Amino acid sequence: MIPLYAYRDDTCDPRKCTVKKLARRGLLRIVPSIAKIPRQTLLLDPTAERAVSPADRDLPSITALDCSWEVLDTGAVASWRNRRALPFLVAANPVNFGRPFRLTSVEAMAAALYIIGEKEQAHDVLAPFGWGLRFLEVNADPLEDYSRAKDSAEVVALQALYM
Repeated sequence: MIPLYAYRDDTCDPRKCTVKKLARRGLLRIVPSIAKIPRQTLLLDPTAERAVSPADRDLPSITALDCSWEVLDTGAVASWRNRRALPFLVAANPVNFGRPFRLTSVEAMAAALYIIGEKEQAHDVLAPFGWGLRFLEVNADPLEDYSRAKDSAEVVALQALYM
């Protein structure tokens, strides 16, 4: 089981927050500041230049930035060596259903887990949400293809098939 972390800045509605729901269930740990994020983590950052790939499976944990991108100090995360963006995927959450790249933090973590080969844990992370497993159904083909890629460059090439 890969440890999951999330940095939250309290800008979202706490009743709808997917990260808080996972934390209450003991499936992830919320870190109080960017400085507390483990340095060797796979940091999910949509501004990263490299995509998540199976080559990242040796990293010890995954961290999502569950915050408003308008207020995020991108300089604070730019120094992380293991920043990765997710390839093309479609949201299954009720707010953004069917919209590409509009994933909740939980969908993003599940996608990263799936791509690096932790498919069972991806399922477990999504299970607490009524719409969660639908994410795996909607994105079944791309997730399978991305999980068979050898590296970030191959994942980026594969995403062109789905865009």
